[in-house]
Amino acid sequence: MKQRGTYRLALAAVLCAQALALSFLEGLLPPIPWLPPGAKPGLSNIIIMFAADSLGLPMALTIVLIKSGFAFLTRGASAALMSLAGGVLSAIAMRLLLRYARQTFGLIGISVICALCHNFGQLLAATVLTGTKQVLYYAPMLALFGALTGVATGVILRAVLPALEKQKRYFDR
Repeated sequence: MKQRGTYRLALAAVLCAQALALSFLEGLLPPIPWLPPGAKPGLSNIIIMFAADSLGLPMALTIVLIKSGFAFLTRGASAALMSLAGGVLSAIAMRLLLRYARQTFGLIGISVICALCHNFGQLLAATVLTGTKQVLYYAPMLALFGALTGVATGVILRAVLPALEKQKRYFDR
């Protein structure tokens, strides 16, 4: 039984490295002019969604926490708080939707909902950081962006799912 836990931990470490690599690559993208600073497509959420489904919520939240630490080291405390707030809310939604509503929404629908949850968490964090509710005016723009990026990440997840499942089988002993 202990050996199985070691394999699960190794898979989580590989998934974490993949999420960090995607987060790093997103950081290289130029800002999108009409969006708030720091708005990104959320490609690392592909890996977090797979982790939430394959390894459960605690491991997915661990990856979110490590990814937020990476944001802290590379972009500062505000970015870390935004990453953590959005990531935790999104990961919880991922696990619940994948477990109880997968047939209803499918991977793309779940990805869209989770992107919107991520944006909502970030808006809450931005409200706390700025001390003003003015940032909530970005909500409609972020909802549109979240829906579009949610569709994109859902489509990408469906496309790379066979490779992720193959990778998982390698660690499933």
